[in-house]
Amino acid sequence: MSHKWLIENGAFLVLDHTCPIINGYMLIEDDLIKYVGEIRPQVEEGIQIMDGSGLLFMPGLINTHGHSPMSLLRGLSDDVTLQVWLQQKIWPMEAKFSEQEISAGAALSILEMIKGGTTTFLDMYIYMDEVARLVEQAGIRAVLTRGVLGMCSEQEQLDKLAGAVSFAKEWNHAADGRITTMLSPHSPYTCPPALIHKFVEAAHDLDVSLHTHMSETRLEVEQCIKDYGVTPAQHLQQLGFFSRPALVAHGVHVNSEEIQLLAAHKVSVAHNPGSNLKLASGIAPVVQLLEAGVNVSLGTDSAASNNNLDMFEEMNLAALIHKGVSGDPTAVPAIEAIKMGTEYGAKALGLSHIGSLSAGKKADFIALSLQQAHFVPKSDLLSHLIYSAGAQDVEHVWVNGVQVVRHKECLTMDEEKICYEAEAALQRIS
Repeated sequence: MSHKWLIENGAFLVLDHTCPIINGYMLIEDDLIKYVGEIRPQVEEGIQIMDGSGLLFMPGLINTHGHSPMSLLRGLSDDVTLQVWLQQKIWPMEAKFSEQEISAGAALSILEMIKGGTTTFLDMYIYMDEVARLVEQAGIRAVLTRGVLGMCSEQEQLDKLAGAVSFAKEWNHAADGRITTMLSPHSPYTCPPALIHKFVEAAHDLDVSLHTHMSETRLEVEQCIKDYGVTPAQHLQQLGFFSRPALVAHGVHVNSEEIQLLAAHKVSVAHNPGSNLKLASGIAPVVQLLEAGVNVSLGTDSAASNNNLDMFEEMNLAALIHKGVSGDPTAVPAIEAIKMGTEYGAKALGLSHIGSLSAGKKADFIALSLQQAHFVPKSDLLSHLIYSAGAQDVEHVWVNGVQVVRHKECLTMDEEKICYEAEAALQRIS
């Protein structure tokens, strides 16, 4: 028997340009949104009703690039360049990670994300079976992929590829459909062309999308031109990477020709403003990407380079920095920034059944408490969402129609235990 319930007297972010926020009702049946509107729907006697007064309901946020186990390394290395950060600090610590550390770090990240209103996240790392099991338990939605560094022998590369393929097969559509999978060579600068080509072939065989880091720093772009005579986007295109649905992270240093290439192949770009700013990698040409028709989503990257997983902060940065660097206050308006964190994120991950509050979509949504000084006066709640709100404002969270956070308390994870185990994990490897 299906379970229906109704939210009444709430404010609902529907992302309609003429009326982005409405006051009214939302009807949920099992894992689906059945109705959102200003007129009260006809419902059966005795249906469960929630009073949404003082709450703003919006689609769950979608984090399209990250490495969840790296939350253990939060604050380990700050104020250095990406190459120093990776080679001298992060990679030596990661080499000490066992499944135990992976699990502790991923659990910490999932807890932070779910409490902060992120209902779907993409994760690229190793020991992904551990992450998948945590996703299953936590009730969150995730796109998971075993990231592969190719700086090793050819046999090791093939073994890693086989592991990535095996994981993608085993976990795709698991956890009641909440888990989907991708294939991910780490980047053009850490994976030789032959390995990337093998990933493309495997993605065709499995009918899954591809994900990689691309053009995050000037140095890697210069190295790619030196090694292969082309830019990273051109290099990936030549290797057939864009023959599959593809999502590239960063795209900070892409030129106008590459932007047209990405648009022509319908490649999505995961913009990571917080991480890119902190590592001084640069600022992606998001305005030009959007103008060219490229789908731009948002990601936090890892908590080791951000240093939080607050998607409200990423939306805020996306709206602010492009105004600042362009000198155009109309660049990335509030509604566009919100879509980058919701609707465009769903598109980037190939998940057409999430990303908005509309009939027929999965019931992945969050509620923010408006009973706070920074939401007053309630003159423009859309503006407040981007320029005033933060993860700490999330009061309730639902994924797949199931409530996973109630009054800021996670119902599916033991916060005290997770924080204790994360501290213990770092102590073990320090």
